[in-house]
Amino acid sequence: MKKYKYIAVCLMASVLLTTGCADSFLEVSSPTDETIDTYFTTDEHIQEAVVAAYDPLHWPDWAFDEYNPVNLMSDIMADDLWVGGDSKTDNQPWHLMMNFEAIPTNMIYGLWKCAYSGVKRCNDVITYLDWATDVTDANRAYYEAQVIALRVFYYNWVWKFWGNVPYFDKNLTAPYVAEQLTADQLYEKMVTSLEEVIQLNVLPMREDSENYGRVTLAMVYMLYAEIVMYQNDDSRYSTALKYMEEIISSPQYDLMPDYTDIFKETGEWSIESIFEINYKDDNAVRDWGSPLVAGGTALPTLISPYIWPNGTDNHDRGWGFCPVRKETYERYSNNDTRRNATCWNAQAVLDAHNAEHPGDKLSYTTRYQDTGFFLEKYAAITGNNKDQKSSSELNWNNNLRIYRYSETLLNAAELITRGAGQGDAKKYLNLVHKRAGLVTEIEPTLDNIIEERHLEFVGEGKRYWDLIRTGKAASVLVPDAYGYRTNSWSSSKKYLPIPQKEIDAAKGTLVQNNY
Repeated sequence: MKKYKYIAVCLMASVLLTTGCADSFLEVSSPTDETIDTYFTTDEHIQEAVVAAYDPLHWPDWAFDEYNPVNLMSDIMADDLWVGGDSKTDNQPWHLMMNFEAIPTNMIYGLWKCAYSGVKRCNDVITYLDWATDVTDANRAYYEAQVIALRVFYYNWVWKFWGNVPYFDKNLTAPYVAEQLTADQLYEKMVTSLEEVIQLNVLPMREDSENYGRVTLAMVYMLYAEIVMYQNDDSRYSTALKYMEEIISSPQYDLMPDYTDIFKETGEWSIESIFEINYKDDNAVRDWGSPLVAGGTALPTLISPYIWPNGTDNHDRGWGFCPVRKETYERYSNNDTRRNATCWNAQAVLDAHNAEHPGDKLSYTTRYQDTGFFLEKYAAITGNNKDQKSSSELNWNNNLRIYRYSETLLNAAELITRGAGQGDAKKYLNLVHKRAGLVTEIEPTLDNIIEERHLEFVGEGKRYWDLIRTGKAASVLVPDAYGYRTNSWSSSKKYLPIPQKEIDAAKGTLVQNNY
C-alpha cells in the first residue's frame, strides 16, 4: 500500500470537459445553493480546484473511449516498440501513426481532449483566485505557480504531437473558438510561462511525501529544459543548464544505486524521481463506465502478453500491445543492467519452464508483431492490482515516471557539450553509464549522449522526440525488414493531423497541418 497522499480528484465541485476546445465547456455545478463565484472564495475550495487541475494527468491511458498512454503514443512512432495487438485494425490510429500515414478522421483524439481538459481546469483556478477572499498571499502564489506549470505541461502534449494548435489562457466564451498559434508561437507562450513560475519563487525543490505528485521547482526545471531542448532554442541553453546544475547540487535527488529497482512499486518517488503521475490500486474503482475516476492505470494491461499464464514469472496477462523489438533488446550489451529491467523475455521464460517441466507446458497467445519481448518497466506484475475494487484491467498501481534524475544528468551533459556553459559533461554522462553496470567510460559526444538516453529511457516516451530534435528522424525512421513500417519519416510528419472533429467545430478558423 502506498504511503503518500494520492493527488487526484476527489472534489465537491468538478469540471468535466467533454469536447474539444472549439466547443463549449460544461460549467461547474456547485453541490450547494452557492454560485460558483461565491463557492470558490475560500482556501479550502480553491484547493479543491487545484486538485481538479491535476486530474487529467491520469486520463490518457483510457479516456473518451480511447487508449492513449502518452509514453507509448510517441514511442510507437520511434524504433523501439511495435504496435502489436490483434491486428493492424486493433487500435488502428496507433498503427497509422507508426507507419506515418495518420488521418484526421481516425486520430488519437482522446489525448487532445485530455490536454485541453487540463488547460481549462488550470484556467479555472486562476479565475477563482481572482474571486478568493480567504486565501493568504503565500498560498495564492503557491496555487498559481502549480497551475501555470501544469498548464504548460498539458500544452506540451499538444505542442509536440500537433504543433499548431489553439491556445487560450483564459477560458472561452461563445462562440468558443480559440486562436490557433504556430508551434513556434506556442513555444514562446510555454517557455515564458515557466519563467514566470520560476520568478514567483514559491515552489519547493521537492515536496514532502504527503504531497508527492504536486508540481515542484525541479519538475518545472525539467519541463523547461525539455521544451527548450526540443525547440533547439540555444538562446536559453545556458539557463536550462543552470537549472540542471541546481538540481544536481541539491541533496534531494540522486541516482538509485540499482536500475532494476526504479520501476518497482518500492521505487516510486525514490531519490531519483523528480515527477511521476500517481496511480493506485488501493480501493480503486476506475471502471469501464467511469474511466475518469481516480484509481489505477490500464497501461500494464495494454502491454503485457495475451493469455499469459497468470503468476508465471510473477507476471500477469494483458492484451499484447507494444511488444519490444528484438533489435531493442540486442542493442544492450550483455552486462547492461538496463536490458532485463527494460525488456522482459517472456518467451525465454516459457521455454525454460517447458524444458524443465515437459509434462506441464505453458504458453501464451502470440499477437500481431509478437517478438517474445515485452516492456518490463510497466509490466502487469502479479499483485500490483490486488487491492482494487472494480475492473482489474484498469487499476494497476504503476506510477508513470515522467522525469528522473538520470535525465537531469544527461540534459546537463548534452547542454555542456552543445556549448551552453562550463561543467563536467563526461562525469555526468558516465554516472548514468556506470550505474548500468558498464565499467568503461565513454566520451561526452552528442552521439554518445543521445545513445545513452536511448538505452536509459526505452518505453518512457523520450526516444521519438530525441530523434526529431537531433535531426536523426529521417535517417532512423525508415521502412523495416519485416514489412511493418513501409513509409519513411519526413519533416511533414513532425505534426499529426489535427482531429477532424476539431476542424469541423472551429468553422473554418482552424488550419489543418500539412501531414
